[in-house]
Amino acid sequence: MPEGRDRSIDLRSFKRTPIKSSAELIRIGPLFKEGLPPVLVEALESLNLATWAENNLPLIEDLLKKHGGILFRKFGGEGQEGMQRFVTATRMEVMNYMEGATPRKALGGNVYTSTEFPSEQMIALHNENSYVMSWPMKVCFGCVVEPVDRGETPIADVREVLKRITPSVRRRFEEKGYMLARTFSQHLGLPWKESFKVSSKDELENYCRKARIEFEWTDEDRLKTKQVRPAIATHPWTHEQVWFNHIAFWHVSSLEKGLREQLLASYSPDEIPYNTYYGDGSLIEDGVVEELRQAYDSETVKFTWKRGDLLLLDNMLVAHGRSPYSGPRKIIVTLAQAYTRTDI
Repeated sequence: MPEGRDRSIDLRSFKRTPIKSSAELIRIGPLFKEGLPPVLVEALESLNLATWAENNLPLIEDLLKKHGGILFRKFGGEGQEGMQRFVTATRMEVMNYMEGATPRKALGGNVYTSTEFPSEQMIALHNENSYVMSWPMKVCFGCVVEPVDRGETPIADVREVLKRITPSVRRRFEEKGYMLARTFSQHLGLPWKESFKVSSKDELENYCRKARIEFEWTDEDRLKTKQVRPAIATHPWTHEQVWFNHIAFWHVSSLEKGLREQLLASYSPDEIPYNTYYGDGSLIEDGVVEELRQAYDSETVKFTWKRGDLLLLDNMLVAHGRSPYSGPRKIIVTLAQAYTRTDI
C-alpha cells in the first residue's frame, strides 16, 4: 500500500452473513416408516462427513441408541479414506475381524471388503461376531461401488426379532443357550490360522482357553472347536434384551439345499465346517430354526446403496446380511468399539 494512504476500513460497507446451524445443513428422517432402522441423515449441501460428525457426536449416539442404525447420504463419497476419517472423528477404536468363517480382504487400517461370498448367494442376517468373547459394538459399511442389480445389505432390529419368537422356544434357549461347533480342515472353510489370526498350535490353544472354546485336534492339521454361548443378550447401554446369536445363520438346515445335500453326502453333521446345537449338545429341531428365520424375515428391510453412502449400525441392536447381486459391487466395512461379554 503506498505511503500516506488511509489504511482504515469502513466496517459499515460489509454485510452480515448468517451462519447456518447444524440443523439447517442436514435432514434427519426415517428411511422407511417410523420406527424401522435406519434413520436417514442426509446432507442438504456440500459437507464433510468427518467434520460434521466430530461436531455432532451426542446427536449420532442418541440416534444410534434409538434407531439402531444411521444411513449417511450425500455427504460426498471418499471411499476408504473417508471411512477412516469418519471412524477417527467419532472416536471409535477399530478392531480385528476374529474367528472369521468366510473370506474377506484386509485393506489396511482395519478396513475390510465385505464378505467375499459367491455373488449369486444370499448371506443370512446376523450380528457380527456374536459368538466371540469380545465383539464390535459398532459396524460401519461404506459404498465405494454401488451395485446396479440388487446387492442390498438387508437389516433387522433384533429387539423386534426377539419379540416374534414364541415363549416356549425362547425359554428353551434361555435355559440351554446354544453351541457353535466348527471343523477346520484343508478342504473346507477358512484355515484355522487365518480364522483365529495365529501362526502355531500353541497360540491357537492359548486363544481358545481364554475365549472359553473347547478344542480337539483330530489329526495333524484338522481342528474341531465347540463354544457355548447365550442366545439372548442385554445391551450394555440401552439395557434392552436382544436376540444376539448365530443359531439360524450356522444351522445346517439354513444351508442352500444343493450345498447341504452335497456336504452331508460326504461328511457327518459333526464334520461339516459349522453347525449349531442347543447348549447341552442336543439337536436343534429344523422347525425351530425355520421359526427363527421367519422372525428375521418379518423384521427385514432393504435399501438401495448409493455411491458414497455410509451405514453405521449398533451391532447389538441391528443384524445385517447381503442380497444376491450381479455385476460390480464394492462395500467396505470396519468393526469398532470392542465390548467383552460378562454373561458367561
